[in-house]
Amino acid sequence: MKFLDIRDNSFEDAFAAILARSEETGRDVEQIVVDIIAEVRSRGDAAVLDYTRRFDRLEADSVHSLEVTEVEFNEAFARVADEDIAALKLAVERVARFHQKQKQETWLSTDEPDIMLGQMVTPLQRVGIYVPGGKASYPSSVIMNAVPAKVAGVGEVIMVAPTPGGEINPHVLVAARLSGVDRVFRIGGAQAVAALAYGTATIPKVAKITGPGNIYVATAKKLVFGQVGIDMIAGPSEILVINDGSGNPAHIAADLLSQAEHDELASSILITTDRAFGERVAEEVELQLGQLSRESIARKSWETYGAVIVSGSLPEAIDFSNRIAPEHLELAVTDPFAILPQIRNAGAIFLGHFTPEAAGDYLAGPNHTLPTGGTARFFSPLSLDDFVKKSSIVYFSEGGLNRLGRSIVHIAQLEGLEAHAKSVSKRLK
Repeated sequence: MKFLDIRDNSFEDAFAAILARSEETGRDVEQIVVDIIAEVRSRGDAAVLDYTRRFDRLEADSVHSLEVTEVEFNEAFARVADEDIAALKLAVERVARFHQKQKQETWLSTDEPDIMLGQMVTPLQRVGIYVPGGKASYPSSVIMNAVPAKVAGVGEVIMVAPTPGGEINPHVLVAARLSGVDRVFRIGGAQAVAALAYGTATIPKVAKITGPGNIYVATAKKLVFGQVGIDMIAGPSEILVINDGSGNPAHIAADLLSQAEHDELASSILITTDRAFGERVAEEVELQLGQLSRESIARKSWETYGAVIVSGSLPEAIDFSNRIAPEHLELAVTDPFAILPQIRNAGAIFLGHFTPEAAGDYLAGPNHTLPTGGTARFFSPLSLDDFVKKSSIVYFSEGGLNRLGRSIVHIAQLEGLEAHAKSVSKRLK
């Protein structure tokens, strides 16, 4: 962990190592993924089976046998405690209710009597969602990807999840059923992304792929983009807490560790105007680390990519936050609403001392699939917009074309496109 002062001359160099964190997408990784995609495109199910045996140690006679059956769904519900099911149902309901507010309808404008313009909103026909299954199982990822798709009206949601050894977490299956997922396959990695993008005899081709994954999954999504849509290229998780010396250091320490336990590359940063408060948070982090079951992961993340930064003022801290555009931003200050209008770049913003980032991860309502690595400067959280497409609607009556046609012809001639001009002029009186 680095204890830094934003006003020191050495600050930028010291902080650069944290900003540079990432899983390296070296040429070797990209070439492996290119080869996997090519194999799946040419050999379909056979390639998916080969890679599943190799990477997930899962033997299967057919890809069809890797699809989760109704019996397996029923067994999952039988294995999961009623209180767990109730909590997942509550999350589904809240996430659905939030995303329902994002819904846009087709609209038509008749402001002009001889022209009608509009926009048609159409749900995607089929989408694929990727749910990680390596270091942990994430039913919340199922909910955050599948529920908005279903609220948007997507016809079919295909879920893929790696299952080393073949067993899939029952909570993930329960979440899939509660969220409206239509089909689930026990496959993961770049081969799952390729199968969704190009289709195989068993796995249907989708229009878009969403959901986080490791570096191979992220690289595969990047390489198939254009063949299908994708949500974003997600990197390691991150949290930034802005603090004015108020609040409980133990609470903020817990929030920092909530991201550090994700993986070794996660970044947890506190920027505070009160150095003594920052020191107490750092001490509390050390105390709480020893209480975590994922201590080794969280400790490596904290020691390598964690930091407590002292700033001279809240405006200075806010400028710093806007510059790095964090995935999760907590405003742990006395009056968070006073500084909220000054926040320009953040994936999700959590206000006050009783809004931990984990609330957003699970059931507050907004999506937890967020832009990372500074991309919150131009990317938004996963939303209903990711699961619909929009078509422009244009209607000209004869009178409308006669009224505007000469201007259309004029612009076409300016561009030297004679056929464009004639397609209008031949219709004009």
